[in-house]
Amino acid sequence: MVDTAIIAKAPVRLLISGIADAMATWIEGRAIIRNAEKTMAGGTPTLAAEAIAQRCEQVLFENSEKAIAACQAKVVTPALEAVIEANTLLSGIGFESCGLAAAHAIHNGFTALHGEIHHLTHGEKVAYGTLTQLILENRPKKELDRYISFYQTLGLPTTLKELKLAGISYEELLKVGTLASKEGETIHQMGIPITAESVTDALLCLDQYVRTNFPKIDNGM
Repeated sequence: MVDTAIIAKAPVRLLISGIADAMATWIEGRAIIRNAEKTMAGGTPTLAAEAIAQRCEQVLFENSEKAIAACQAKVVTPALEAVIEANTLLSGIGFESCGLAAAHAIHNGFTALHGEIHHLTHGEKVAYGTLTQLILENRPKKELDRYISFYQTLGLPTTLKELKLAGISYEELLKVGTLASKEGETIHQMGIPITAESVTDALLCLDQYVRTNFPKIDNGM
């Protein structure tokens, strides 16, 4: 049970964090389906799970900005209702019945570090992991740019500076890659060879790509 009137009065940052976490559902689920990997329970993704995960992404792209405005105004609207359903029900079923891949493994990798990054929410860190997964998969530029633009609009981190990791050394970031790619992590369900170095390279590549191709932003994180 979810009381949307309570959520409408909660901090907007928490709603956005939920959106970021839910946005990983289809990106990770698609990788599991494409590579015939396993769900979180060790089974095979169903057609229903695939449809739910994909619909989760569609709902969030279509409604998130309107839902955020509603939350800022502390009111309940159809868009807010839709996003809350996507953040909880669609994402919950989608990830459990499809599976996790790189985005959440990279989030786990960030626990190897100390410092201000841990002032960020789970979803904010997953957002960077989702974009990094798109880099690892070499997804089309149009898709990557769509996600980056969407995340910037929502004020989510798209650079290492926004993750509170400005100036981090390769050696320090390699700790993230090492933990994210340890044996048994969901990143190995990607269907491509994954190493600590390839994850670290993707983390740095994403940062450079965003800083080069998108306007500089400061979302105050």
